[in-house]
Amino acid sequence: MAEGSASIVINRPASEVFDAITDITRMGEWSPECTGGRWLDPATGPAVGAKFEGDNAACLGPLTLKRWTTTSEITECTPDRVFEFVAEGHTTWRYELTERDGATSVTESFGHEPYVGWQKYVYGMLGQREKGMVKGMKQTLARMKTTLET
Repeated sequence: MAEGSASIVINRPASEVFDAITDITRMGEWSPECTGGRWLDPATGPAVGAKFEGDNAACLGPLTLKRWTTTSEITECTPDRVFEFVAEGHTTWRYELTERDGATSVTESFGHEPYVGWQKYVYGMLGQREKGMVKGMKQTLARMKTTLET
């Protein structure tokens, strides 16, 4: 299994942090890769089984290398504690929250089957995809912290 995680403490209650994370229409504000998202009918918010699309872009400086859209399904949604979804039936993304004294520790993680064949070479070796995903999670959480604490 290919995995990675990043954590941060956000000085806001878990309910506020959970609301921000689960509002997938806002992820483009924080993520260096996700540029936007929208709920797929009939979903209008986070619930197990709800589906949404996420628009993504891989950039190298000002150059956009690739754009793509994923469809994700929420697999776990426990208010103020856990938000998990599977993108394209391949990558599981999970947010775990723990509140203590009005601040919330957030761990974002991903996991997917290892790349094989040409993808192992292109994404794994050349692209260092997992390393880049961890870096992106750290940026996302830091930007979210800045927004929520301001």
